[in-house]
Amino acid sequence: MAKSIVLKTAVPGPTSIELAARKERVVADAKSLWMPFFVAEGRGALLTDVDGNTFIDFAGGIGCLNVGHSHPRVTAAVVEAAQRFLHTDFTIVPYEVYVELAERLLARTPISGPLKAVFFNSGAEAVENAVKIAKAFTGRPAVIAYDAAFHGRTHMAMSLTSKVRPYKAGFGPFAPEVYRVEFPNERRLGPDAAEIALADLRRALTTRVAPDAVAAVIIEPVQGEGGFVPASRAYFEGLREICDEHGIVLIADEVQSGYGRTGRMFAMEHFGVEPDLITVAKSIAGGMPISGVVGRAEIMDAPGDSQIGGTYVGNPVACAAAVAVLDVIEEERLLERGLALGETMRRRFETMQAGNPHIADVRGLGAMLGVEFVDEAGEPSAEIASRVVQGSMERGLILLKAGVAGNVIRTLVPLVITDEQLDEALDVFGAAVAAATVAVPA
Repeated sequence: MAKSIVLKTAVPGPTSIELAARKERVVADAKSLWMPFFVAEGRGALLTDVDGNTFIDFAGGIGCLNVGHSHPRVTAAVVEAAQRFLHTDFTIVPYEVYVELAERLLARTPISGPLKAVFFNSGAEAVENAVKIAKAFTGRPAVIAYDAAFHGRTHMAMSLTSKVRPYKAGFGPFAPEVYRVEFPNERRLGPDAAEIALADLRRALTTRVAPDAVAAVIIEPVQGEGGFVPASRAYFEGLREICDEHGIVLIADEVQSGYGRTGRMFAMEHFGVEPDLITVAKSIAGGMPISGVVGRAEIMDAPGDSQIGGTYVGNPVACAAAVAVLDVIEEERLLERGLALGETMRRRFETMQAGNPHIADVRGLGAMLGVEFVDEAGEPSAEIASRVVQGSMERGLILLKAGVAGNVIRTLVPLVITDEQLDEALDVFGAAVAAATVAVPA
């Protein structure tokens, strides 16, 4: 069978090099480029650059493309909606598709009882507004977040984010009344991670902040930028008990883990515990800019009239794309596909790990998997991970890193990838790992 990866030039090719030079002259330096080539077209799990090179994409727009690049169902919905009208602001002149999206999404939300939704533009906006909603409901000022968390780059979201560089350095002072606790990271804390982390949370409510001052605890069911680290059922059960005891709103940040990435519509479904609010973004609309907060109606209704909103939030074209994404997930059985992809990738990654001392851990849920690299002393190795990314790119596979130390390769492959494309990509990954570690002392 013909290969999907096609490399016609060196990477980057001449046209990409020319475009990069133009970019340097007119685009702020903060917008550095992860991949050195410029995209011309994307279809499914494939990207073709301006020089005609075709890559398999395991980055997926940083997790925005669970239904793949330019899914026909989604692009058709975008075109149809754009031809009718582009913008009114829902609160000025409302439109049906916003209501339809809320109805469809709430039907898939793993929280019991009456629910409501509200839509924004980005994941950071969803986080900001989830915190505002929790504060309005409780009348309390404080928020608890986690070590190694990432929640975005706007002011409140950045304050909740843990990693200092590159996200926070030089941007203080940060939002007040944010308190940080241990995440139940078994790789770092060992098999008793849930117990240790729950003890730290209880201690925090005694020594760092009074529980009756805490509006919310916000947690990623699987930490994204933190290194694709999943929490556990035991931790969530204990966390739910603590929140119930003290009247604290539990916010699950599913911006990256939602929409089938873990083989469930939401990662929280793996743990059998209901949050009060869930933030959604990234894959909600196949790459169109829209995000949301969904949750218990009594909490969602706490802010007063016009206390949450924004000019562009819940854009009608993005709402139409988001409805189409839900259709694709259901009709193409992408939740089941996410589980199957995860099983295949985990098996291949663990086979690589068995023969390579520089692969310290393979972890995650469903297709949201991380591969952690260490040096000969067992210390985190961003250098090896970077060599894997570079070697994979040179062979036609796009990868992303994660982790506080930058030593984890994370998989955000579109769930519509074919079995043949997946096998080809994993072969490339294996070759890149072997080349990146062969010269490293064991």
